[in-house]
Amino acid sequence: MIVTLTDSAASRIKEMMAEQNKENAFLRVGIKGGGCTGLSYGMGFDENVQADDEQFETHGIKVIVDSESAPALKGTKIDFKQNMMGGGFTIDNPNAIASCGCGSSFRTATNAGTPSTDC
Repeated sequence: MIVTLTDSAASRIKEMMAEQNKENAFLRVGIKGGGCTGLSYGMGFDENVQADDEQFETHGIKVIVDSESAPALKGTKIDFKQNMMGGGFTIDNPNAIASCGCGSSFRTATNAGTPSTDC
């Protein structure tokens, strides 16, 4: 698997799928250029699989990752943490050699991305 979901993340994703009536959709995880460090994470529901997508299933959730994002995400763990201020997903990417303070932007040794001021 390219990406691992914790029990907490999987539970929250399933809740969101039900709320949005997307129980049969895939969870798409990917990266794109941007953020203050060069690359930004993206997650969303997608009903279409592209020819170059990598597919796997974890916790009963069908996950897809595009072939360009896969190397930068290999071994990444996605968690969901709840606290008094609300909750949110956290991403632990062993390939990131630098990340920004907000945690949504990173770069790897082989992919610096395209930094912006969006952080």
